[in-house]
Amino acid sequence: MQSTDNIDDLAAALQQPADLTFELPDPEDEEIPESDFLQQLEVAWQVCDRFDLQTEIWRGRILRAVRDREKKGGEGRGTGFLNWLKEREISKSQAYSWIQLANSADTLLEDGKLQPSAIKNFSKRAFVETSKAAPEVQQMVSEAAEKGDRITRREVRQINDEWTAMSSDLLPEPVRQKAADNTLPPRYLAPLVKEMEKLPESHQKSLQKEIAANPDVDTLKQVTTEARNLAKYLKSAAQVQALDQEQVDIETALEEAQRVGCLNIAADLVNQSSQIEQTIAKLYMTWKRINNLADRLYVDTGASTPNLRSLLDCLEPFGGEVMEIQLGGAMEKTIRLQIQETN
Repeated sequence: MQSTDNIDDLAAALQQPADLTFELPDPEDEEIPESDFLQQLEVAWQVCDRFDLQTEIWRGRILRAVRDREKKGGEGRGTGFLNWLKEREISKSQAYSWIQLANSADTLLEDGKLQPSAIKNFSKRAFVETSKAAPEVQQMVSEAAEKGDRITRREVRQINDEWTAMSSDLLPEPVRQKAADNTLPPRYLAPLVKEMEKLPESHQKSLQKEIAANPDVDTLKQVTTEARNLAKYLKSAAQVQALDQEQVDIETALEEAQRVGCLNIAADLVNQSSQIEQTIAKLYMTWKRINNLADRLYVDTGASTPNLRSLLDCLEPFGGEVMEIQLGGAMEKTIRLQIQETN
């Protein structure tokens, strides 16, 4: 599709849309082997996927033109653009998703990383994944597409994993060497790097020593889990007010947990404590809301609304100082909570 000043030519083109008529296999025809049945459907699906990608890139370019035109001369602070979307029943998030896709396509094309003819070899999700990847990965994916290879999101992720394994400074040399000779699958290295990037340098070094000493798949899995727990611990600890108030040395406590082999337990404890603090805050705000609603409803009820007053009587205690709830099932207990406000 190319832009044209001739409205008649464009209108004529719209009279002959792309022919997407397929002869799909009959799902009730038992004589068709399962592999052939799935292969025929896969081919049709790929055609739709390619058509969908190129259509959405152009939709993004069109929407971008509408938006940019209003930025230059519009006076409604985006009102015209929003009205344009409303008339076509397009959500704002969908519109900007298409614009981002168009921006990604144009960037890849303008930088010379991708030839226009190669776009047809991408699935839509693979193209989006490529646009988010590092420039080196974009280059490798584009080269594969220009050779005629079918590019799916799986291929993009595989190339990204291989590049991460070979280039990340967070991986010690013995690990990168094993990745280079394919004795360590790259798919185990990318998640590890992703988790290690969240950690302080001191913790990165301790994990690097661990995988350098035993560069095998089991160690990679174990260290990836450990790095994930470390990141979770540090993130949660920063949100726990009780730790901040007591000025606990989080880093030293973490090192001690690692040394005695109870990092997972410590990380879970900190995470659960963070959640209960947030739950208490949410409970308090809900409790205040119930108080206000009960007061307003009390004013509007009386002898003429006996059922409404009965509902209020049942629910009003949830706005009182002491709340009570029955736990059924295997835990048949009565739980009482008391809220006391202090300045």
